[in-house]
Amino acid sequence: MPKGEGKVIAQNKKAYHDYFIEETYEAGIVLQGTEIKSIRAGKVNLKDSYARIHNGEVFLIGMHISPYEQGNRYNHDPLRDRKLLLHKREILKLYGDTREAGYSLVPLKLYLKNGFCKVLLGLAKGKKNYDKREALKQKEAKREIERAFRERQKM
Repeated sequence: MPKGEGKVIAQNKKAYHDYFIEETYEAGIVLQGTEIKSIRAGKVNLKDSYARIHNGEVFLIGMHISPYEQGNRYNHDPLRDRKLLLHKREILKLYGDTREAGYSLVPLKLYLKNGFCKVLLGLAKGKKNYDKREALKQKEAKREIERAFRERQKM
């Protein structure tokens, strides 16, 4: 299965609006306790989360996984930092890339693939306001063209 495919649980659509995505990486995620049950139930929020490299390991910071309802004392801290599983050479490459000005690691998708929870990480460069406006104009123009094409097909 290609990376980024599987049963999508959560997407970070705002990341595509706020950043230019240069490359994507598929990473496993270390979960504890009842977190996977909450993820399967769709109780995840990727908004305002990011990844950081610390001591040769990649951590996902700010991802909110709601506590599982039937989890009682086995529940977890919803906003704890979670370790991501990547190959050493990928981590070293990402470390070098994020040292460049303006690059950051942003989670784009959280999905289940072959029974495992995966995160699609994007190496992202921030957009300026005028870039965002230009992207919205292009999106609107594309929508208008498709609408006109559909109308013409009906005739």
